[in-house]
Amino acid sequence: MSVDSVFPQLEALLPHVQKPIQYVGGELNSTVKPWDECDVRWALMYPDAYEVGLPNQGVMILYEVLNERQGVLAERTYSVWPDLEELMREHKVPQFTVDGHRPVKAFDVFGLSFSTELGYTNMLTALDLAGIPLAAKDRGLDDPIVLAGGHAAFNPEPIAEFIDCAVIGDGEQAVLEITEIVRAWKAEGRPGGREEVLFRLARTGGVYVPGFYDVEYLPDGRIGRVVPNKSGVPWRVSKHTVMDLDEWPYPKQPLVPLAETVHERMSVEIFRGCTRGCRFCQAGMITRPVRERSITGIGEMVEKGLKATGFEEVGLLSLSSADHSEIGDIAKGLADRYTDDKIGLSLPSTRVDAFNVDLANELTRNGRRSGLTFAPEGGSERMRKVINKMVSEEDLIRTVSTAYGNGWRQVKLYFMCGLPTETDEDVLQIGDMAVNVIAKGREVSGQNDIRCTVSIGGFVPKPHTPFQWAPQLGVEETDARLAKLRDKIRGDKKYGRSIGFRYHDGKPGIVEGLLSRGDRRVGSVIRAVYEAGGRFDGWREHFSYDLWMKSAEKTLPGFGVDVDWYTTRERTYEEVLPWDHLDSGLDKEWLWEDWQDSLDETEVEDCRWTPCFDCGVCPQLDLDIQIGPTGKKLLPLTVVK
Repeated sequence: MSVDSVFPQLEALLPHVQKPIQYVGGELNSTVKPWDECDVRWALMYPDAYEVGLPNQGVMILYEVLNERQGVLAERTYSVWPDLEELMREHKVPQFTVDGHRPVKAFDVFGLSFSTELGYTNMLTALDLAGIPLAAKDRGLDDPIVLAGGHAAFNPEPIAEFIDCAVIGDGEQAVLEITEIVRAWKAEGRPGGREEVLFRLARTGGVYVPGFYDVEYLPDGRIGRVVPNKSGVPWRVSKHTVMDLDEWPYPKQPLVPLAETVHERMSVEIFRGCTRGCRFCQAGMITRPVRERSITGIGEMVEKGLKATGFEEVGLLSLSSADHSEIGDIAKGLADRYTDDKIGLSLPSTRVDAFNVDLANELTRNGRRSGLTFAPEGGSERMRKVINKMVSEEDLIRTVSTAYGNGWRQVKLYFMCGLPTETDEDVLQIGDMAVNVIAKGREVSGQNDIRCTVSIGGFVPKPHTPFQWAPQLGVEETDARLAKLRDKIRGDKKYGRSIGFRYHDGKPGIVEGLLSRGDRRVGSVIRAVYEAGGRFDGWREHFSYDLWMKSAEKTLPGFGVDVDWYTTRERTYEEVLPWDHLDSGLDKEWLWEDWQDSLDETEVEDCRWTPCFDCGVCPQLDLDIQIGPTGKKLLPLTVVK
């Protein structure tokens, strides 16, 4: 049975909203498949505005993987801005996809990708606009299966009330497995209703269904245990890992946005995973092991992607792109190939110890020479040992000296405030480092127009990292520490004007901390914030710290806990963490030992090039770490005319 487009109703509303083009659809390489010719239908959402959501690689990859399969369709939906939300409610227009403008409620699966926890209220907005009950227990047979994925899904407990299931890890194979389970259940006439299809998903061991688990609490508020309440459901749920990236060369036909987006480029993921071992970095921990895409695979993806899109820049994406074992050959090969076309290359950021002028020159040969971004993360040598960021100030000065000496004028340095054991002095040394960078830049370049921008984010402890037990720094302490640093930089008469200073206050970090390490009780706060009008919490102009705190004060005392209990409290080894039953592949004992090493300021080498440290990932996958190189060259070797 066909499903009608809601575009006729929507079109009448678009003249009355900002940026109406973001709701129109029809992007180059988008897909609209006939509804009646498909038996499994996915609505995919990145729960943020179109300009942020469209470039998201995860959603773009799954969109293409699903649409390539016969009898399966996938369409995209994004968060609508408050002006359109108000009109949609007034005129009873439901949450829609931008491809076929079909109602989200009509799909079989509603999949949401969370790269940050601050998208949770946007999820509730979309569910409500779609006419899907907010609570999973209230949904009927004809409501979609609400599925969470992305990095934030490694602890889905705060949204356990609102989702039917979650997948942790890589999505390419997972969505196809889920599709086949849903297809078989529908073909059989949907026996057993929602509970049966969710049970079939859960018993695979790779799909987490919160409704099939009970959480028991101790009198002091800590979790006693998490136990399955249904026979046949696994005690622990495993993550999905795609081992051969060359078998999944997606996206083959990247979407080209109609409206301006945060990234105007064609992106290729050159490897997944990171074993640098930065203790604060959830992405590096949960995406282990390292899996490199081959140099030839990268070349083919770039060639096809550029032909399909017409973009003039290629982003070489990963957590630490300069760590690809053949990054030099990749950059030179691509720069050679696209010299005449003036195709620029970019890396998201560059590790201090991975930067060299040859690589940087290849990356900028066909494009503009913009600023360089480095992330020392910690202001003092001591802090960098604590977080296992093995970069000395000497390394940094040598690197920026090379950059300034070769014509760069702008360097951006990224740090965090509020790291475990941090003191005021550790943060004030960020100012000293910036001064030394400017001084060295002026010396080697002979110029005074040298700039250094210091950007500081608040540290938020994340699940499945060695810092998952760490206390978070409170708002007042964070703001006071940053104010001292700001005053120090501004007070420097010789160098202060050459140093830009950008930072976030401590408030968003506390809310993110509440959501990242929260349990099911935090769901009551999320619902209260949503009901009070909370939307787009990742946007500074929409975020309301007071709203989150008032909602928490209203709901959490009934459980005997408060915001500080979730954020500024240190955990012990014995405590059951809300995500312990979700297996990221990392051994909890190894994470604890690394946490203790951090307190002793002990650094740990990158296991990619040194003996194994027994984090647990490789034995579980029955593999040895991939180190490359392949010995192959980017083909063709000659410049493409």
